[in-house]
Amino acid sequence: KMADTPPPKIRVNVTENKRLQKLRETFISKFGSPPTFYVRAPGRVNLIGEHIDYCGYAVLPMAIDQDILAAVAPTTTEVVQLANTNTLYHDFSINIKDIHINKEEPFWQNYFLCGIKGIQEHFNLTNPTGINCIIDGTIPPSSGLSSSSALVCCAAVINLVANEKTLSKVELAETCAKCERYIGTEGGGMDQSISFLAEKGTAKLIEFNPLRATDVKLPTGMVFVIANSCVEMNKAATSHFNIRVVECRLAAKLLAKSKCLDWMTLGKLGDVQTNLGLSLEEMVITVEDVLHPEPYSREEVCQFLGISLEELRNTILSQNTQDVTTFKLYQRAKHVYNEAARVLQFKKVCNEAPANAIQLLGELMNQSHASCRDMYECSCPELDQLVDICLQSGAKGSRLTGAGWGGCTVSMVPTDKLDVFLANVRETYYEADSRKAAMEKHSLFATKPGGGALVFLEV
Repeated sequence: KMADTPPPKIRVNVTENKRLQKLRETFISKFGSPPTFYVRAPGRVNLIGEHIDYCGYAVLPMAIDQDILAAVAPTTTEVVQLANTNTLYHDFSINIKDIHINKEEPFWQNYFLCGIKGIQEHFNLTNPTGINCIIDGTIPPSSGLSSSSALVCCAAVINLVANEKTLSKVELAETCAKCERYIGTEGGGMDQSISFLAEKGTAKLIEFNPLRATDVKLPTGMVFVIANSCVEMNKAATSHFNIRVVECRLAAKLLAKSKCLDWMTLGKLGDVQTNLGLSLEEMVITVEDVLHPEPYSREEVCQFLGISLEELRNTILSQNTQDVTTFKLYQRAKHVYNEAARVLQFKKVCNEAPANAIQLLGELMNQSHASCRDMYECSCPELDQLVDICLQSGAKGSRLTGAGWGGCTVSMVPTDKLDVFLANVRETYYEADSRKAAMEKHSLFATKPGGGALVFLEV
């Protein structure tokens, strides 16, 4: 039921909240008058289910305490004026009736503009309200904890409130997943969904088409720890991410064609499974039967599907994958079907809570990392090293989280081993390197499931 309601509006006494108070003061010194409302959108950590949301499969994230917080005042001008408490990010302004997003430049303000534009288009706003806004973010950027999607979600809620419109959390999640594509990322919708549908104290199984979220109660006696590899990866700035999306799309089409399905209308590995009526385990066997482990050339793909190179480019490849010449279809499809099965297994263990639940969940996380590393090739040497250090330091399971190629790991650590774990990871991974040591305070922290996006109004 909660998913049918808009993000909650909560009245707060700003003087009792240090961060809101400070943001309010910064806003006044910048714009000359106080903000009228505040919006918070959390980051997230994906516990298991990597790179499968855009294939149509369920994922298992939770929101974290780190977030994007904005102070906002609607204005009578036709301008979005945007500032950031982080001095690395410059002020920015644009005419609200003329929002253009440069895909070549995935700067922070462009993510914000995605959210603004998404709401404008959803409601076909011909005369949108101008806004003054200051952003304060505590999510490490380009770390796989969804700072960019939190910014999109935050901006969408800001534009809703400023224009006195309402959308339910599910509608907001779907709108934000769509509008983030303005910046060129072909994601699947997990990040936006958990940002809105999260609830304190529970992880969520998020399913798509239709979008729905189910509580997953995590076992007691353990905590999840996030560790940042300090290698930054911006999904929109590299083609790694979109190449994987395209490889999964091609794998779906080749599998569909081999089974005499209407391959032209099927673009997701999940849709192929649904149409064949097979289990995930049977889909893995199908992949082994149909696809070969050697990379496919463009010519081979075209020959298999009976299309020209021109058709491949225009109908299947995305804008920034036009020049890719080989595709690993077998490995990507096997990862997706196996990972989708691990998500369901993880939820089952959490629901049934057997005596060895923590060990079983840890094994699933470790298998997920191995598959991301070997089959999906979205890890990097630093992430692999960090996962090893976390396991040696007492984690029961550890894996990369987020898109990969940098960013963070998530580890499941028994609560009574937490202090020893943190000290060991700090010493082994961070203190050995002065650059990492400088970032460590924001890079290594335990986290519990947090709540979703909301609006604060002053009392």
